[in-house]
Amino acid sequence: MILPFNAEIFFYPKPVDFRKQIDGLMMLVSDTLAMNPTSGHIFIFRNRGYDWLKILYWDKNGFWVLYRRLEEGRFCFPAVNDYTFSLSAEQFQWLLFGLNFVNRQPIKPRKYQYFA
Repeated sequence: MILPFNAEIFFYPKPVDFRKQIDGLMMLVSDTLAMNPTSGHIFIFRNRGYDWLKILYWDKNGFWVLYRRLEEGRFCFPAVNDYTFSLSAEQFQWLLFGLNFVNRQPIKPRKYQYFA
């Protein structure tokens, strides 16, 4: 499975009980975040130990749940708050690699008009 490049990516910064499966995460998205879990957006959740990620994604006719567990070290997350925020595709990659996605600056896109 390849995640779509055009999907919006949302990170929920509060720790989540990782016993939640698809239905529990779906209810969290709809009730707590007031968003549609079947929107095609990617929703990222974390555990209390900073070493697991759980990703919920709707793909046309069913949900995907993906896990990412670091065997050593911890993910770098922003301070815990009540606000879900979106991530760019670059920040999502940085998060998956264990980099601090908040303090890194994305590369500015360049536009060229003339080619020699």
